[in-house]
Amino acid sequence: MPLKPGTRRAQTTIGGLGKHFTSPKRPRDKKQTQRLIENPGQALKRRRLLDRLELLQQKPVDSIQENNRDDTLTNGALHEDITEFTGDLDPGDEDYIPSDAEPDVIQDTHTQTDQETCDNRCSETRTTESHRRILPDVPAERLYASWKELIPNLVSSYLHYMSRTVGRPLPSNPQSISLCKTGDCPRNCECSTLAQVLLHFGLFPTAPSQPRMAVSVDLLAFYRALFERSCDAVNALASALHTHYVRRGFRMINKDGTATQEPFRRSLGSAVQWYDILQVEVNQRIEAALQACVQFITPHPYSMMPLHDPPTSDSAAVVPASSKQLLTPGTCASVLLQRCPACFGGTMFGRSITDGGDIHVATDGNFHHRHRRSAGDSPSFYDPTYFLPKQQVDEIGAHIEKQRKKPHNTRKPIVPDEAIDSCEASYEAADGKKQKASMESFDDTGLMALICRHDIPLFFANIDSPGEQQKYVLALIKHLFTLLPSQATIVTLYDVGCVVDRSLSMYDILPKQIMSRLRFATTAMHAYGHEWACQLTYNPRMVVGLGLSDGEGTERLWSRLTKLIGLERSSSRQRRIWLIDRQAMAIGAEMRNDLGEWIKRRLQRGVHEQGQVAQDRIEGCGVPAGELEAQWASQKKSQLSIRAHAPARLKKELDAVLTLQADVDTTVRAIQNAKTAIEKEHGSDDTLDMLGSLERTHDRLMTKVDALYASLNVCDKFPELKGVSLDFVRILLLARDLKINIRKRAIGSFFEWDKLDRAVGGAQQALGTKLHQQTRKAIAKRQPALMSAIRKYNSYCEQLEKLYDPTSSIPLPTPLPTKLNELRNHQSLMEDLWISPSVGEIPHWINNQDVRDGIRAMLKRDRCLEERRRLAMEADNICCWYGTELAAVELALCTQENEIYHLALQQRREELLTLPLKWSNPLAPRARFNCQITEAMALALALSGRTPAISPLLLNPALIGTLDVPPEQMKPNDDSLLRESEIRGIESEHDVKTDSTLVEPRSHIQIMTNQVAVRERPPIDGFPSLSFDSLDISRLASPTACINDVCINGCIPLLFSALSIPMTHDFAVFSTHHLTHIRYRASDHVLWKSTAYTKFWTKSTWIIPIHRPLSAHWVLCIARVSRRELQLFDSLGEPKPWRSDIEVRNYPFICPCSYTSILLQGCHTTHHTADTVPLQSNNYDCGIWVLASIAAVLRGYDVTGLSEGDITCFRQYLHALVLSLPVLCA
Repeated sequence: MPLKPGTRRAQTTIGGLGKHFTSPKRPRDKKQTQRLIENPGQALKRRRLLDRLELLQQKPVDSIQENNRDDTLTNGALHEDITEFTGDLDPGDEDYIPSDAEPDVIQDTHTQTDQETCDNRCSETRTTESHRRILPDVPAERLYASWKELIPNLVSSYLHYMSRTVGRPLPSNPQSISLCKTGDCPRNCECSTLAQVLLHFGLFPTAPSQPRMAVSVDLLAFYRALFERSCDAVNALASALHTHYVRRGFRMINKDGTATQEPFRRSLGSAVQWYDILQVEVNQRIEAALQACVQFITPHPYSMMPLHDPPTSDSAAVVPASSKQLLTPGTCASVLLQRCPACFGGTMFGRSITDGGDIHVATDGNFHHRHRRSAGDSPSFYDPTYFLPKQQVDEIGAHIEKQRKKPHNTRKPIVPDEAIDSCEASYEAADGKKQKASMESFDDTGLMALICRHDIPLFFANIDSPGEQQKYVLALIKHLFTLLPSQATIVTLYDVGCVVDRSLSMYDILPKQIMSRLRFATTAMHAYGHEWACQLTYNPRMVVGLGLSDGEGTERLWSRLTKLIGLERSSSRQRRIWLIDRQAMAIGAEMRNDLGEWIKRRLQRGVHEQGQVAQDRIEGCGVPAGELEAQWASQKKSQLSIRAHAPARLKKELDAVLTLQADVDTTVRAIQNAKTAIEKEHGSDDTLDMLGSLERTHDRLMTKVDALYASLNVCDKFPELKGVSLDFVRILLLARDLKINIRKRAIGSFFEWDKLDRAVGGAQQALGTKLHQQTRKAIAKRQPALMSAIRKYNSYCEQLEKLYDPTSSIPLPTPLPTKLNELRNHQSLMEDLWISPSVGEIPHWINNQDVRDGIRAMLKRDRCLEERRRLAMEADNICCWYGTELAAVELALCTQENEIYHLALQQRREELLTLPLKWSNPLAPRARFNCQITEAMALALALSGRTPAISPLLLNPALIGTLDVPPEQMKPNDDSLLRESEIRGIESEHDVKTDSTLVEPRSHIQIMTNQVAVRERPPIDGFPSLSFDSLDISRLASPTACINDVCINGCIPLLFSALSIPMTHDFAVFSTHHLTHIRYRASDHVLWKSTAYTKFWTKSTWIIPIHRPLSAHWVLCIARVSRRELQLFDSLGEPKPWRSDIEVRNYPFICPCSYTSILLQGCHTTHHTADTVPLQSNNYDCGIWVLASIAAVLRGYDVTGLSEGDITCFRQYLHALVLSLPVLCA
């Protein structure tokens, strides 16, 4: 039986010593034996190739163009045939080419670096069939130059076509297309170019000359609107058109008679691109015309943006120095006004950056918007309006590198450098050298965006470096400052704003005039990734003046630009910039129209809801507001001290000692286990002696460890720890380092959870399945280590509590929750352990949970109040911009030179007239916009001398008359409301008397020197006692502050005294609180008790100031009892909101029954509006207007004759009256 091959039995038997086996020779190590050999003649060969390359580069361009022209004409291609359009091209398409030129014309181009590296590989110039051209060639440059020359000549034809077709059915195409005016021109008309003739009839050519195809302008307009809502989809549209025509029996074939695969892609793509360039050209001309009108309007006396004169010498003695405004007049650049009028539409700048500054912006980088190097580039065809030039960014980068080579400035850091270093190590954005994209595959690696606080994009910087370097952020900020007035201040929110702020303070990177007007803060969502000391200074929720600005609008912007990521990578570099720029313009226009809704949402969901919750928590904690402020100041002072971060200087030494201590503890357990095992087995005496020797050696080792710890001089460097037991200090430092580790792990988990939850509520797009699974696996992988660390930290807390000596006064740490949701909201997670004893009693902000909760609520309440003030300022800004913009459009329509743009200007005007419906809000009611419309038409009429183009009657009356009062606040009983027909202008049978006397501060008023003290007025003239505190006085002193009910109720008695009204006057003055009592259904007994002192049943004139809480607006009602007439005064001239205010008919029923017969019960009452013309154009003088009207009534007039320019003087007069009151003694 044969043996099975491969088995041991099948091996050949060899006698003797057998076959000698020799091990294979080991290959030599190339790193040790390899030598660099220079080939003979290599230098001469390289020199010859360089000379040949230089000769080729010096070859005349004409000869190259002739060669390219010959190659092009061999196929009989026209201009549109050599146009390669790289929209959203499919790389799998047979016609796909990554550049914008003729695919048959391929030119071998290399940079100088490529030439030097390939000299050893290339001895001759070679041409390969599959070479991909990266840079545009000469025919492409010539083609784009022809397009750019043609576009300006098409503007007139396009505007005429739009004028004929807008709002009308599209005309049918004629059989013969010509613009010949004489009728005797040859077949090729010389009156107009072919492109102009096509565009006149609504067809856009696909080539600048000799086009073989034209696309409908209306189809291109539809695609442009589709692009604004979705993204670039030229391939999809071209394929859809081809399929549609094939199904209808129209199949495109080439000259060989075969079907064409993609007959429309190139032509349609070219038409889309250059039609958009035509739109840009038209818009630029219209903007230039409007800006000329704005420049003509702004310095005019009837300007929509009045600049207030500085106070005179008389008023300077009345207004306290602390309340003087340091704001200076100015105007932002037109590009900023058009992008966000709420942020940049103001006319006064210079607010302190410690109080929030004038403007809030945010910036962030994104490395998903890359561009593949292999996709190549096209000739320049578009000048971006959002992107900064590369040269400008590189200059900032070179300047930064130059400054960092110099010694850094001496400074006193607000936040310890140890905390900033930790923040810098935690964020990739702070590491400019970290490569986030492969520079071999991508030439553009991302975008850096700058947005306003309303999430409207302002500018972009193209990132072409591996990491997120500071030059991009600083270039955007510096560019923004060049477009602002010289006194404007900016607060910039950035993920690593603390790191950038330290760099700017260490080196002279930005000019001093910019540094004094710039402040950095971190974004709200990324705040918990920073050290606690950093958050105390840079967290927007803890910084005074930032309101509810969060800086997270960039994330929302990136979410809207996600659809462009895939297209950008395969498009040319120029087309990538064009796509992003045009999409940003569409997003900005949409968000600008949504400014009114944005203010409403922020006012309701932010200010009202969050403010009310914070106020409830403050009241629930039971700690006074003053105590909370003092505790917060003490906490910041303690946690920003250098001593709080001093342990970082001992970290290495302490880590070594703690590691040795851990090894010693392990040895103790090992010796104890060995001793227990040996004793159980009854070991010999020698064994027991050896164990005893080991124990003695261990004791000596422990003594040396203690000596080593003592050598670190912890007590000398931290005198506070002197006398504290070693075990307590050791565990405290262990717990401190462990908590830092827990915080870093927890923050990483928080970011991962944010990824999973980012699509909740439709906020952003959801993760893909693969990323979602990877994120969940990462969370599950890291969670056990985090939970183990938390449990170990909590055990340290227990040990510290057992070893705690109350005499040391060191605050004990609190355990951390083991649930991730509870851990995220746990405030102590962000705070480091307190390692030094407190002086005296332990502060309440450490050990009192009520105080800690109260501090957080106090900060939230303060931010809500700041947000309301900023929203009011932004409401003023949009009203101011609206008036100026509408006046410029009206003036442009009246100008003969702009007749060609009449349709475009008319569309712009209609768009502006619809904005009040979108922008009106409680802080800027619709009446203010209506006032701006009236004044804009009047201004255009005055400047042009012609009839205004529109009338207010063109607006929808039903929309204008919409009530600003919510329906739930209206009474169902129509009898108690004012009928619309009852509201009319003041057309009574008696003559209207107007008080035009300008009241000025009089010299006989004695001003008390202590202007900040509390003023008190005793009960005189039938009025109860009243007092003004320092805040109320400052409201009257400030020319832009809103006065409150204390000022209204207190200034009326002062006017009685100042105007010498006799004791037997016939006026009943109701408090601002009385109508509030009626609205909230107070009992008759309460109302009678609060109003009996007025004796209103004996008076013929009732003065009733009314406050509208929704719009924060003061109005006035004068009840003429003898005339049975209600006279209504509103400085904004709004008649409709009086429906919710005319509840004064209830006043007759609260007095005794014996007096009701003389009142208005059962009688019809006439109601008049004292003034239907708006007198006020701001949102802070309404209370002063009410007091001025009351003064006119007291003097015997019906209405006040003061103008808006006189209100400032009347405010100063009231302020002087208050300062004349005696100071309240403590």
